[in-house]
Amino acid sequence: MWLNDERITDSAISAYQKALTSACPRHIVIDHLFDATKLNEVVDILQQSQAWQTQKHTYSTLYADNTQWQKTREKSRFVQRDIWQRQAVGGASSNSCTAREFLEFLRGDEFLALLSRIYRVTLTDKNVADPDINTNYFRLGPEDFVKQHADDSPAREVCMLLYLNKNWDSNAGGEITFTGMLEEKIRYAPVFNRCILFDPASKGAEHWVQRLNPAYTCAYRYNVTSWYWTQ
Repeated sequence: MWLNDERITDSAISAYQKALTSACPRHIVIDHLFDATKLNEVVDILQQSQAWQTQKHTYSTLYADNTQWQKTREKSRFVQRDIWQRQAVGGASSNSCTAREFLEFLRGDEFLALLSRIYRVTLTDKNVADPDINTNYFRLGPEDFVKQHADDSPAREVCMLLYLNKNWDSNAGGEITFTGMLEEKIRYAPVFNRCILFDPASKGAEHWVQRLNPAYTCAYRYNVTSWYWTQ
């Protein structure tokens, strides 16, 4: 229902596995992994103004409140963006149910099995206290930012980024940038239905997001971020 079958054939998965062996950071990019029609429904929901809340992280405090944020020097602030509040949308009869269903799919057995096969590990939520908080939608505006940081954590094996930006201008910014090897930065544009999978503990996996260029866009940059563990 959610996956594009052409992107998950045996030959495609073999190619992903091969690409991981030489990539730095250990990552792959899969365009059109998901069914575009279903993702269009999600995009329509996310572009509604409700159910978004500002999220702020500093290098010393995750989920900083306004008081903590104001007391933190600018160079120590590394995330300012909006996070989607799934509990704030309507009930089961709401159109927003489609957006919630996709988040549930990304933590379901089918998708976990696919990622496990690609990475040749066993991913599981068995010991994850609250899986839901590890998969959600985010949006960035021209005033927002995600500065350089690492997503590594004990037993965290895979990070997934999926972009939901249709007709994204190549000059608009918003690219994820990995430190990569030596001076070779690796950068990817946040175009619609582009999925990036990476091992957050691998060399060169520290990353940041290029600031949006207000001269080329006044729109938000949307994505799904999801983290997965081996135990």
